[in-house]
Amino acid sequence: MKKFLIFTLGIFTYVIGIGLYFTNRVMYMKKKEEQLIHQREISAKRLNLKEYEALPKTDVTVPSSFGYDLHCEFVEPHAANKWVIICHGVTENRFNSVKYMNIFLKRGFNAVIYDHRRHGKSGGTTSSYGYYEKFDLQSVIKELKRQKGSDIILGIHGESMGAATALLYGGMVEDGASFYIADCPFSDFRGQLVHRLKAEVPPLPSWMVLPIADRFLKLRAGWRIDDVAPLHSIKNIKSPVLFIHSQDDDFIPAEMTNRLFEEKEGPKKLYIAEKGSHAQSYNENPQEYEKVIDDFLEEYVLPVQG
Repeated sequence: MKKFLIFTLGIFTYVIGIGLYFTNRVMYMKKKEEQLIHQREISAKRLNLKEYEALPKTDVTVPSSFGYDLHCEFVEPHAANKWVIICHGVTENRFNSVKYMNIFLKRGFNAVIYDHRRHGKSGGTTSSYGYYEKFDLQSVIKELKRQKGSDIILGIHGESMGAATALLYGGMVEDGASFYIADCPFSDFRGQLVHRLKAEVPPLPSWMVLPIADRFLKLRAGWRIDDVAPLHSIKNIKSPVLFIHSQDDDFIPAEMTNRLFEEKEGPKKLYIAEKGSHAQSYNENPQEYEKVIDDFLEEYVLPVQG
């Protein structure tokens, strides 16, 4: 009897330990300090403070349906009805979005950059890799259309978690935007977790960890691992999608973007950069990256607008 109790207690302790440890890592992934991001982008000449501060922009607070505020910047240098919303990745903030914003500003678009929940100046206490973020994106879009009109040409550009968020939103609201650009998204969160567990030292067996983590996530955060799967949403997106990934990305494999591209029906384009690690396709291949966006816009967006 004593051995049974000790065994039972050991199993219980293991389950609690794994559940808390894993969900803490997922929900509270360590963020980069805002000053670090700021200085990194300035040093790499992707953020010119003088030019950025001179842009005509408005701070906009958008209430999330989950009880916190989202900090947004509506940047409007053009008298045009073309807008793009930039969604950053986990651990980043809106300053990481400036380089992508600049691509579109040069092409006559206005832009919205904003901090996702738990990042930058926005509220929220946990990250959900697109589950709650897609509803926040919906709130930002509603506010943009309330201010600028429902007939705007709207694009959504997302990087990493931001790309997954964009695709999850697009699958939830059919044709919610005029076009999407998904840079290094994961195809499904379960597959991404399996991939990352293999990279642990020592590797952790996903068959042992994920069932426990899944139940703890539901209890603690209100969502489950399989609730975050752009692969299941992609067929609902009828608008054009440009998929981007770096071939050498070992954090989120390029194969995930290939799967998303294959599943997407209708207008689509794929660019696999030869150089660059995770979320570095633009940083390492800026001219090619912008050329691919130009080709995509000219083929699928500008003819519709014209």
